[in-house]
Amino acid sequence: MIADMKRNEIPLMSPQRVAEAKSLGEKLARLRVARNLQQSDAAARAGIARSTAILVEKGNLSRTTAQILRYLDAVAPGVTLLSLLQENDPSLQALAAREATRRVRPLTRSKLDELDF
Repeated sequence: MIADMKRNEIPLMSPQRVAEAKSLGEKLARLRVARNLQQSDAAARAGIARSTAILVEKGNLSRTTAQILRYLDAVAPGVTLLSLLQENDPSLQALAAREATRRVRPLTRSKLDELDF
């Protein structure tokens, strides 16, 4: 039976490796959002089901390297896995800038003086 073929990889992995897998999935999801792509569109481009794309973005350990790399290529053609991990993509930097908290009103003179360093 196919269900019997699936394995839970988590007990075989160190907590650090599980966290790395989750981080990789989160980075893929952020890159997709930064590139303004719907998850279903990225999944279709990668030739995987949307449910698989969800698992890839969650860092599910049962996803294959091929699925992860195809998804990366579908989201950002030409971007390497190393570049994704280093978050070098300009769209990720633009997303971070949009997410950054910005001050609504200017600082008072006394507050500016406090910041003098």
